[in-house]
Amino acid sequence: MAVKQQLRMVAYRTFYRLPSRWKRRIVRTFQPTYTVGAVILVRDPEASRILLLRQPPGAGWSLPAGLMDRGERPVQTAARELAEETGIKLPLERFRPANPNALVHTRGQWIDMVFEVEVEPPAELVVDAAEVIEAAWHRLDTLPPLTVSTSQLLAHYGIGPYKDYPEVLTK
Repeated sequence: MAVKQQLRMVAYRTFYRLPSRWKRRIVRTFQPTYTVGAVILVRDPEASRILLLRQPPGAGWSLPAGLMDRGERPVQTAARELAEETGIKLPLERFRPANPNALVHTRGQWIDMVFEVEVEPPAELVVDAAEVIEAAWHRLDTLPPLTVSTSQLLAHYGIGPYKDYPEVLTK
């Protein structure tokens, strides 16, 4: 493993172990108003499975996602993050805005721009072990333990453990 990759792995693991308010403060230093990110809901062509990631500290599974860079469009962020986190590289035209496309989290001051894409599951997913511990396809009817934020986000699309709880959608 290259030194640069090892340093990146240590930096990500250290960041993910920080208390939530410290992580938010670090992000706000570079993006002081609302933080905007892209989330990708990746399904197989039959729409029976979704792609999920386990990231440090590994407490639950989540969707591919990341923060927008300055000057970047949300769809570009979605394509970049999917490639970085899984090795799946797709043209921008393949990504379509989910409905709803923007989920605004006023308490945490962030916006998730959500995109959907169908992908034939590749033989192998490429993860870097720094930002992503594991990537895998999961059946919609037998999802693994999800992070709370992922469960809440998926409820907007009728997926996951909170899909039948309308109070989740009003937060």
